[in-house]
Amino acid sequence: MVMVARHSAVACGTWRLGITWAPPYSDAMQEDEARIHATADLPPQLEGPSVWYGPEMARRQDWIHRLSSQEIAEVEQAARPWAGRELSGLQPGHFPLPHLGPRLASIRQDVLNGRGFALLRGLPVEDWPEDLSAAAFYGMGTHFGAARTQNAQGHLLGHVRDLGLRSDDPNVRIYQTAERQTFHTDSCDIVGLLCLQVARAGGDSALVSSNTIWNEMRRRRPDLAALLLQPVATDRRGEVPAGEQPFFTIPVFNWYEGGMSAIYQRQYIESAQRFEDAPRLDARWQEALDLLDKLANDPALNFLMTLQRGDIQLVHNHTLLHDRTAFENWPEPERQRHLLRLWLAPEDARPLPPVFAQRFGSVMPGSRGGVGAVNATAPGPHA
Repeated sequence: MVMVARHSAVACGTWRLGITWAPPYSDAMQEDEARIHATADLPPQLEGPSVWYGPEMARRQDWIHRLSSQEIAEVEQAARPWAGRELSGLQPGHFPLPHLGPRLASIRQDVLNGRGFALLRGLPVEDWPEDLSAAAFYGMGTHFGAARTQNAQGHLLGHVRDLGLRSDDPNVRIYQTAERQTFHTDSCDIVGLLCLQVARAGGDSALVSSNTIWNEMRRRRPDLAALLLQPVATDRRGEVPAGEQPFFTIPVFNWYEGGMSAIYQRQYIESAQRFEDAPRLDARWQEALDLLDKLANDPALNFLMTLQRGDIQLVHNHTLLHDRTAFENWPEPERQRHLLRLWLAPEDARPLPPVFAQRFGSVMPGSRGGVGAVNATAPGPHA
């Protein structure tokens, strides 16, 4: 026991003859003090609606927005003149939604400044030709932001389906396979998906708050949280803008102007090690990435969402990581899993640190994100 001299009695300890008996300075107390000291120089614990835990979110329904018959009719009327046409020139003014438009504006704010995601349900894609569904999705997307290129070919409207490829090819991106994607971000502010066809089995969408992951890492291992504030190399997977390296170096967590923005794809971080001039991943980096993945995959943090035909999912990449489980396709080609994808840049998006220009081309809201293709096109529905 350690004796501490005191001039008066105190509530804790045993007082006797002016001496207070205090508990020894334990290893646990030293660890607590070290942890407090380690967090002193870190960005703060994050608060607000973007910090959430999966089980609670799964029990809620307020993130599901069912389209009314009037809203669907309004979308169809606006989309029909654009069905089968080149969509890259389509602007919000070309796609009037007098009733649905204000609702989409409110949803956009919830995605950007609230929980970070939303699901719009009810587009009758099973009754529409594919080019009409594509025009409807693209037109609705213009009310969330400007479309950005998704590949080196400059496509603005992407197709997510299994092309029979494998992710161990360093020039293949995982969305082109039937493999599990693992938790990651896309290179844009908002990613939108329209489900045209579902898989025979699997293919569920998983979401987790990267802000919640930051809080958990900061609390459990502030030393590893601090490491993820440092730049790390991420493979561009063969889609290299002119004059750029085949990888970019951006921290996983980026604290800037009062907000935390994440950018992450573990497989691409590891595949960047194939380049001799990429910074090396040492054992501490592996430990930090392992903890991040452990937290992202914890069912206490994430939740699964099963997309139905006609669902539009919107995800804010800066505050969420998203994943897709592996899937088994139908044997019939026309029934195989197929989603359309948009990468969107809202003009009212959050500020990003200058380092994001390595991947986003620019950090100016409304004109950032994508992969830096020269000629942007919105290919037809069968591209």
